[in-house]
Amino acid sequence: MSVSKHETKRVSWLTALFARMKILINGELAHLLTVNRSKRPWHMPIIAAIAISFPVFVGAYFDALSSGIKASLGAMVILNTPLAGKLPYRLVTVMAWGFAMSLCFALGLIAQHVPILKLPIFTLMAFGIIILGRYYRQPPPAGLFIMVAGAIALFIPLPLEDVMPATGLVMLGSGFALIMALLYSLFLLATRPSSPTPIYSYEPDTISESIIVAGFVSLTLLIALTLNLTNPYWAAISCFIIIQGIHLRTMWIKQIHRLLGTILGVILASWMLSWGLSIWGIALAILIMMLCIENLVDRHYGLAVIFITPLTIFIAEYGSGLPLSEQAYYDVIRARLFDTVIGCLVGLSGGVVMHSTNLRVPLRRMENWLLARFG
Repeated sequence: MSVSKHETKRVSWLTALFARMKILINGELAHLLTVNRSKRPWHMPIIAAIAISFPVFVGAYFDALSSGIKASLGAMVILNTPLAGKLPYRLVTVMAWGFAMSLCFALGLIAQHVPILKLPIFTLMAFGIIILGRYYRQPPPAGLFIMVAGAIALFIPLPLEDVMPATGLVMLGSGFALIMALLYSLFLLATRPSSPTPIYSYEPDTISESIIVAGFVSLTLLIALTLNLTNPYWAAISCFIIIQGIHLRTMWIKQIHRLLGTILGVILASWMLSWGLSIWGIALAILIMMLCIENLVDRHYGLAVIFITPLTIFIAEYGSGLPLSEQAYYDVIRARLFDTVIGCLVGLSGGVVMHSTNLRVPLRRMENWLLARFG
């Protein structure tokens, strides 16, 4: 009789366990598959896609695709245009990110000529980009493309005398984005009720989390450099895509969006590169990818990352100015897939560390000391 009771308890315990697991799995699947309603104006993706792809079309017209892509990289600061606040606040935000874009790109181009400075410069860039985005609570993609600009500049082969012209192209693109942001902000302020300018205050752990994220992104670059990968910046970018947004209050499942999106994005990029696009085809592909990204980024970030990944690959490969034959794209994709795996593994490891108190406690003490002394 006692055995029967024991078996009954065991069966009921297993039933309860399976029921909890089923609820957990269903909840996680629902979170993964849920597509949110966009909170942005429907025309914002169109404006952003036009502003970013226009320099590429200009470059294609003058048969200078790499120059057009560099200017397009600068134009990506239009993605940081606030949709709230007065006109001066919106323009100052875009100008600040434009300055950060140009500065990171120029520092990267200069540091590539002094190899020992590559990693320290990249670490400083990563920390500055991350803490700026977190303090001002920038939504995705936040500082992603500023990170892309600085990382690519560290490794694209460019003579020292071409540093200023290349940086000028990025600044030109940022200036064009600022004009587009001005016109679009005037349109929004004229057609929608004015919202108050956000007031930001420092949130605890901002410095600590920024140090952790910058540390793991830099660690990824160090691993890629140690393995002597052809374009190690892609591993660091993949890590940044994975790890950005992870903090103590974020559900771990959200990172699966980034992981799956990045891997699927590499597969999509391999298919698109196999088309052997003309320069006009590349410009059109960038326009379409930007439309997809901006339509999806606040609905489902994982789906947006599927298009962010091939976009960054297009920018890196075609923006370098080096020829990319149909045979060479297989090597590019294999390398990108390997870089992506490294970046994802290190990024996910960084997420585990951010949930651990062993590292956060001493960093929090250091942060409190800094705030008490200099705050």
